[in-house]
Amino acid sequence: MKYSKNFLKKLYQTMVRIRLCEESFVEPILNGEVRCPCHLYSGEEAIATGVCAALDEKDYVFGNHRSHGHYLARVGGMSELVAEIYGKETGCSRGRGGSMHLIAAERGMLGAAPIVAGTISLAVGAALASKIREDNRVTVSFFGDGAAGEGVLYESLNFASLKKLPIIFACENNLYSTHMPIRECRLKNNIFEIGKPFCIVSSKIDGNDVLKVYEAAKKAVEACRKGEGPVFLECMTYRFRGHVGADDNIQGTHTDIRPKEEIEKWLKKDPIKRFERFLLKTKILKGEDLINIKKEAEDEVSEAHAFAKNSPYPEKGELARYVYSE
Repeated sequence: MKYSKNFLKKLYQTMVRIRLCEESFVEPILNGEVRCPCHLYSGEEAIATGVCAALDEKDYVFGNHRSHGHYLARVGGMSELVAEIYGKETGCSRGRGGSMHLIAAERGMLGAAPIVAGTISLAVGAALASKIREDNRVTVSFFGDGAAGEGVLYESLNFASLKKLPIIFACENNLYSTHMPIRECRLKNNIFEIGKPFCIVSSKIDGNDVLKVYEAAKKAVEACRKGEGPVFLECMTYRFRGHVGADDNIQGTHTDIRPKEEIEKWLKKDPIKRFERFLLKTKILKGEDLINIKKEAEDEVSEAHAFAKNSPYPEKGELARYVYSE
């Protein structure tokens, strides 16, 4: 498959923006400026980037507890994300939700929530609505490997298959459910096969290769638009930091419960570095291009944090606002 230079550059820009934004939260988390739990997406950028690149603006996305990357890849606006994590009124959820409650309905990001598998059934509902309206939208449900232990996923797979809904079930398998390795959760690391009993086209892909993710997502989107959905994609990946926060820092003292050798092995599969090597080898981008892209992202991150810090907190008397429709 051939790609334009601009398309490949955009993929790289998106991954770099996500990585630098995520890593920028480490210091504020450690010094107490950010107090809400933050599940960082560092290391998994290729999945959100590749899948969202295959979508149209009208399509829907649902996230989970680790959805900063989904939000940035889908929505693009960083200031509202950072402000939300600081708990500010200018955040995407008006500072009431924090890191795990992200939404931008006007851009198709219909929500993220911390409950494991909690948004899968909501995504199925959105896909059902799309089919009833015949609006040709595709819905993507992002969830982790831990969701494979929740019954709602299987109910959703069955219903989506029965109704041939235009939905992509995108499982981001980073090998750990909180702190429990997948080998202690499943007899076999074969999550993608759970779609097969429901007659759902299912596949396992390298989630650290952004082009492989994009190609698989593009085929899935095309199938859904033709009425051949749903599709199940298991994207194999690895988070570079601990389950939540920045205390399991991969730099310096090893406090992560995961084996140090395992982390080092996956660091060599860094999706951004892999894509950089491809871009340089094929001469699509030069070293100076990569430097400029990183500098632009660094500036955007700095501006987003400045925006958030200068924004007001919600007024105490309005903390319960938006709970009910006005």
